[in-house]
Amino acid sequence: MTMSTLKRCVLAAMAVASMAVMLTGCSGGSGESSDTIKIGANLELTGNSASYGTSAKNGIEMAVKEINDAGGLLGKKIEVSYADNRSEATEAANAMQKLLDDQVDFIVGPDTSSGALACVATADQEKIPMISPFGTNPDITVDPATHNVRPYVFRAAFIDTFQGKAMADFVADTLKAKKVAVYVDNSSDYSKGLQKFFEEEFGKKGGSIVATEAYLQKDTDFKAALTKIKAANPDVIYVPGYYQEVGMIIKQAREMGMTQPIVGGDGWDSTKLAEIAGAANLVDCYFSNHYSSDDTSEVVQNFVSNYQKAYGQKPDAPAAVAYDSMMILAQAIKDANSTDKDTVKAALEKISGFNAVSGKISFNEFHDPVKSAVVLSFKDGKQIFVTKVEP
Repeated sequence: MTMSTLKRCVLAAMAVASMAVMLTGCSGGSGESSDTIKIGANLELTGNSASYGTSAKNGIEMAVKEINDAGGLLGKKIEVSYADNRSEATEAANAMQKLLDDQVDFIVGPDTSSGALACVATADQEKIPMISPFGTNPDITVDPATHNVRPYVFRAAFIDTFQGKAMADFVADTLKAKKVAVYVDNSSDYSKGLQKFFEEEFGKKGGSIVATEAYLQKDTDFKAALTKIKAANPDVIYVPGYYQEVGMIIKQAREMGMTQPIVGGDGWDSTKLAEIAGAANLVDCYFSNHYSSDDTSEVVQNFVSNYQKAYGQKPDAPAAVAYDSMMILAQAIKDANSTDKDTVKAALEKISGFNAVSGKISFNEFHDPVKSAVVLSFKDGKQIFVTKVEP
């Protein structure tokens, strides 16, 4: 073989090898040619909101098992890659990048509003559809600076404008309160958003805010602020926070002889709340939520029964809306008849009348679900249904 012939052979072999690498790279994700659809789950599996992430993971796994047992989607099985965001916004952004490095097709999560807000810009930049199961801050789906809808971001939860108004109406109309004290988590976008919408609606109802105090996540001693709230003598105390701090606030308030109703939002929903607050201290406490496990509808009771069999307890709202998120995503993939991200995004935008556990869901032009809320209370530490609020 001549030197020129040898050179041509080497160059040809290099070209073939290069093409093989390129083809392998193109099919590295699950993609259209793979036999799996890879979902990334960005969840609060540890940290201050770990109860949400644990429940969400259960809900996602239950949905995936049902889908895969029924034959999968488009002839493919669903595979889930989990990333722990440790209940921190900065870690949520890191978890998002990890999932992108894992070449997932779609994202479910994060649950908390701050965590979701840390990921929305990346979802749009990378053009990967993302559904936050439990994030309720309005800015998750709509950019507050431009007022434009974030094209690749959706949610399964109602938004805080709705639940803030719902609880203000409940406090004014059902509890007949005229004076409210607000105790807000200043480190939480979720809490501050709920505070804003509650106060706006309560003011329209003729009520007044007689005290406003603030705490930070991971605080444990709330007595100084509660002393100031007690001195203001409110009819009701509104605490729009997450279960960890809320449980301690309720416990310490009751120990200080504060017997007023204490109310809040869906961040209260955790099996840990009664453990932290004490079941007896939850008397005359109320919160807005996405669903009630006591709902008699077939879809809810089937979900509750299957969840109890799988995990030995009743499902909370984070489990329900995570299950719903996975099922909505599955429906969009079916409707699109494709795993192409833009095609699935377009199918998500057309979801209408989907019979979810947390109610019939139709996405509006802001990628927010139009659905009802419920108000729950407690008996012996267990949640009990009080009323349903329609949108």
